Amino acid sequence: MLVDVADLDCIYLSYDEPKKEEYWAKIQNIVPWAKRVDGVKGSDAAHKAAANASDTERFILIDGDNIPYTEFFDLQLDIKQEYENCVFRWKAQNTINGLMYGNGGVSSWTRDFVKNMKTHEATDGTDETVVEFCFDPNYLSMHNVYSTTYPNGSEKHAWRAGFREGVKMCLINGRKPSLSEFHYEVHAKNYDKLCVWHSVGQDAEFGFDAMVGARYGTYKLMMTEWDWHEVRDFDALDKIWEQHDYFYDNFVEWGAILRRKLLLPIVDYNAEQSKFFKHYYSQTYTPHHPMTTEIEVIRQDEKW
Repeated sequence: MLVDVADLDCIYLSYDEPKKEEYWAKIQNIVPWAKRVDGVKGSDAAHKAAANASDTERFILIDGDNIPYTEFFDLQLDIKQEYENCVFRWKAQNTINGLMYGNGGVSSWTRDFVKNMKTHEATDGTDETVVEFCFDPNYLSMHNVYSTTYPNGSEKHAWRAGFREGVKMCLINGRKPSLSEFHYEVHAKNYDKLCVWHSVGQDAEFGFDAMVGARYGTYKLMMTEWDWHEVRDFDALDKIWEQHDYFYDNFVEWGAILRRKLLLPIVDYNAEQSKFFKHYYSQTYTPHHPMTTEIEVIRQDEKW
């Protein structure tokens, strides 16, 4: 089935992002037919509101701190029959640390998929649905990068982004690992991303705040008895943020603890070192066909 992206409804999904109005204006220039859903609490509820706003069965979703590339809307998607109800999440390049993966990226959903999912605040209690969408077998991580994500609109915004990834990159299929499991079972690519969140970003506006958040998220998950399900609840995160002076005072100490206890090879890159890393990391990206999944590229690399 061939689908022109330009024929799909496009929903801009915002919540409390500091620059959401500025980005909405930019989105309207890029995608004049875009619609907007704003301020819906809860990830599951917000996505259902976006699906309800779409007049097309398949629709495009843009997060409130993401700017897509104009070329994306010129694409034609060749969707295999077995993938007709799948979610496609393309990569975004993170402006803080240069990482390129699904976090914050442009995605394409079907109304049927969203209507039937039960995740985050609507979870059925299974590990895979408590804080993520991505463990559903019909949720496909795509290889290409089609947007830039800007999770650094303010000190708090950047801290929260880092904190959430500092937690979620540690999870094993959506559950908290033990210390021994962490050493051997956390997915290798998530492990690498986690170390980058902890180490890179001093050159970006509020980048240090994201690094502080990432280290504290990992520390709080792995070294305390915290109810980590709160990572999905922005009200709960607001309460944690109230202690932010404490975070900054312990940034170096947490780094030392995480190196020692979790064997994480994190470093304290300064601004110039962060720029250097981001420049050379960007050179590792080679685009493929728009419908190429990340797992297909990994398998090709393994053959080589």
